[in-house]
Amino acid sequence: MKVTVVGAGLAGSEAIWQLAKRGIHVDVFEMRPKRKAPAFVSGDFAELVCSNSLRSDAKDTAVGVLKEEMRLLDSLVIRIAQETRIPAGSALAVDRVAFARKITETIEALDNVTIHREEVTEIPDTPCIIATGPLTSDALFIKLQGLIGTQSLYFYDAIAPIIDKSTIDMTKVTRASRYDVGEDYLNCPLNKEEFERFYDFLIQAELAPLHDFEEQIFFEGCMPIEVLAKRGPKTLLFGPMKPVGLSPEPYAVVQLRQDDAADTLVNMVGFQTRLSWPAQREMLKFIPGLKSAQIARYGVCHRNTYLNSPLFLDKHYQFKKIPGLYFAGQMTGVEGYVESSASGLIAGLSLARALLDQDPLPLDNTTVIGALSTHISQGNPKHFVPYNANFGLMRCQSEVKPSARRTALAAQAIANIETLVKSL
Repeated sequence: MKVTVVGAGLAGSEAIWQLAKRGIHVDVFEMRPKRKAPAFVSGDFAELVCSNSLRSDAKDTAVGVLKEEMRLLDSLVIRIAQETRIPAGSALAVDRVAFARKITETIEALDNVTIHREEVTEIPDTPCIIATGPLTSDALFIKLQGLIGTQSLYFYDAIAPIIDKSTIDMTKVTRASRYDVGEDYLNCPLNKEEFERFYDFLIQAELAPLHDFEEQIFFEGCMPIEVLAKRGPKTLLFGPMKPVGLSPEPYAVVQLRQDDAADTLVNMVGFQTRLSWPAQREMLKFIPGLKSAQIARYGVCHRNTYLNSPLFLDKHYQFKKIPGLYFAGQMTGVEGYVESSASGLIAGLSLARALLDQDPLPLDNTTVIGALSTHISQGNPKHFVPYNANFGLMRCQSEVKPSARRTALAAQAIANIETLVKSL
């Protein structure tokens, strides 16, 4: 049995792992490094292009529960993330270079995986998972457009700058986490006057251009800092620059999070941006401690493409009209590193079970991973938008008070996945 996986990002890597570990031969097609898509730097699999954080590990958050579900289902992405983890309080943050390198090496070492470093321009006619992500190459995207027969949806995604830690004036910053939970963030405090000067600059700063013919649609969970600012200064003060939980509490704060294991780089938390590169350099001059800081990687804004999945995909991420053709990753309408990886896990596991003549996975919205599958397959196609993992997508199997709903949903989800794993 042979399967083709197109794209070796987070979703593709997870799908490869789930297929290969079940004895299925996988032909992997990844066009990098021969041809690089926008926002990527290396040719490694599962390269993280935005934050280096896989978000909270706490079991009172939906993404924390999703990670536990994936651990139980033997997720490669979550295992390697744990192995390359760096301090970030309750968040699961990784050394992005070590993370991608280790996933690449793990997949390269699999005997039943053949890697082709070339672009795919046609939809394969073999059992296939397309996991090319929101930055699918133009040639393949044209073929997908012909397949779906309608215009895909899209939104713009933005990346935060990464700063050389050695260029920060450490006398102007403090090391602490909100509410004294660990000491894993560098904090650049701003008083009222400093914040107002920063805000005035931000709302007038030069932007990098987008295509004139494209409407600017941004995902709420990854809104550029300058777009947030134009909603009013309080949007920043109650958002990425909120000072609450710090002692003494400043008027506003810019937080920096460790980005690599060597602790030489930091990224600006919540500061994804579409500012031009000169404007990003100028912006740092308004932030205490960053006046002379050097940017190691600039923030960028790029177009992400995703399918109107309820029209095309079932809950196993299979194309409804073509058995054996699956999709995975952000292009399906899941948003976030963990969610993309989870979609690859389900697509890979589902395709493997189909090829092995096993029963389909029993997926429903009583688990987080199943709720994401339900969203992409049963959402309203007239108003379909990408979603992060959240408890609002789930159904509680028991009657509980609203205050106890999160705890009940978390326990229910983990118990149901444990039962599923035993049945597998």
